Amino acid sequence: MPVSCRACGNSAILKRPKTGDALCKQCFFSAFEAEVHQTITDAGLFRRGERVAVGASGGKDSTVLAYMMKLLNERYDYGLDIVLLSIDEGITGYRDDSLETVKRNQMQYDLPLKIVSYEELYGWTMDAIVKQIGLKSNCTFCGVFRRQALDRGALLVKADKIVTGHNADDIAETVIMNVLRGDVARLRRCTAITTGSDGALPRCKPFKYTYEKEIVMYAYFKKLDYFSTECIYSPNAYRGHARAYLKDLEKIRPSSIIDIIHSGESLSIKKDVKMPTQGLCTRCGYISSRPLCKACVLLEGLNKGLPKLGIGKEHRERKKLALLQAENALTTSGSTVTAPSTTDGSSSAQSMTAVPQSIDF
Repeated sequence: MPVSCRACGNSAILKRPKTGDALCKQCFFSAFEAEVHQTITDAGLFRRGERVAVGASGGKDSTVLAYMMKLLNERYDYGLDIVLLSIDEGITGYRDDSLETVKRNQMQYDLPLKIVSYEELYGWTMDAIVKQIGLKSNCTFCGVFRRQALDRGALLVKADKIVTGHNADDIAETVIMNVLRGDVARLRRCTAITTGSDGALPRCKPFKYTYEKEIVMYAYFKKLDYFSTECIYSPNAYRGHARAYLKDLEKIRPSSIIDIIHSGESLSIKKDVKMPTQGLCTRCGYISSRPLCKACVLLEGLNKGLPKLGIGKEHRERKKLALLQAENALTTSGSTVTAPSTTDGSSSAQSMTAVPQSIDF
């Protein structure tokens, strides 16, 4: 027996994973778009006249986000200047293909596009990093570099805000990961719809309450052009275990995703827990809660042949670095010119080239 659309009474073609409602295609589109608009307006994510950089990877989330931002901006007259911003991590057979999708999206949505690469910013590609570090901790490097690369790219296009396609599933996974790690600081802010408000570039998540399955359904029924291959370096990522756990929970209780997000939102942190304070990295000038940001520490390790310097048991790698510097000092003690040292022990030449202050494209 045909199932009727709960909204209009016509034949339904899908059952919403989020609510369980049977809807026809047009009613699903209307409900999906109205919910994203409500999320944007309730949270006051944007102000008229702002230039917004959409983090575009070519995947389903960012493709639907770019389409939705353009659609809602025109429908509700947000008054935003929207630009696509893509990061080329340098992953052969994955990112080079997905960037072709982004370029097609640029033409389809008639939006400007800026692409920045790890190689231009840091002197390393992810392919080269994986050759050094292996597959176990590569996501740490990529995540840290990508977050900073988005900031750098947004500054290049003079954006006021960055929007990303993080959906409800992503945020629920992050809550679970931070609970398992006992990371109180990140647990407090991981459910925030806007982060970095105290810095130069706030980041917004219009899909905070939007289920991943519904994003896929929207992209499918709208026939949007997106890239669906998973990153070739991510199968061993820690997030994958949290994702598998969340999917199992969702089978039993579909509302688990939203329930976990609401739990994170309502979590109260003890007053005696010391929260990190944001400052600026003394080397590259970007936001950091330490004298040297994580990107600079990781990059220092790569450039000195100690890729685990910023991960795992850092004190062991620091001892290796001290020995390496002592050996270098001995071998160069007879030369007439020596490079002055920085506060962290690296040479000033290395510190200047590790993460450039400004990039010309």
